[in-house]
Amino acid sequence: MAKLYFHYSTMNAGKSTILLQASYNYRERGMDTYLMTARLDNRAGAARIASRIGIDDDADTFEADEDLFAKIEARLAAGPCACVFIDEAQFLQKSQVWQLARAVDDLGVPIMCYGLRVDFQGELFPGSAALLALADEMREARTICHCGKKATMVVRQDDTGKVLMDGDQVQIGGNESYVSLCRKHWREATGQQK
Repeated sequence: MAKLYFHYSTMNAGKSTILLQASYNYRERGMDTYLMTARLDNRAGAARIASRIGIDDDADTFEADEDLFAKIEARLAAGPCACVFIDEAQFLQKSQVWQLARAVDDLGVPIMCYGLRVDFQGELFPGSAALLALADEMREARTICHCGKKATMVVRQDDTGKVLMDGDQVQIGGNESYVSLCRKHWREATGQQK
């Protein structure tokens, strides 16, 4: 039975690595997969999913206004597809998560989404909020804070290492911009008493 999965965590937990490994496992057994990532994140190049450990693969891209049900339906019409994998799922719109749920329910294809749960201000991304509400199964990929505790938060830093608390929710970046922390150290770094 097909399900909608949400694999979430903070930065640098290996979400893209897990996605690429899972897709490889299907392909190794002769089953095709369909990979998608957000068009706005082109750090690995246009239409690529890449891991910090050096593995990558081609992917289709999605934008905020695209109908993902129609996109998946078209891919399935082109030939068999055992699973759909979506990287950078935090950038999905709520309506797109509903489209993914409909694809699982009506087209019978499993969909595995990978993304951040919260932004640098400790707020849910719209796509992540919708996935937390609608996913059939959720799995946390874990990484650690500098203290050794599980990291659940992320801070955004400028090029001098100063923690930033203002700015757009979406700013593409990697280790040069973001640091994963446990909640205690995030609160200390940001001065938040929430």
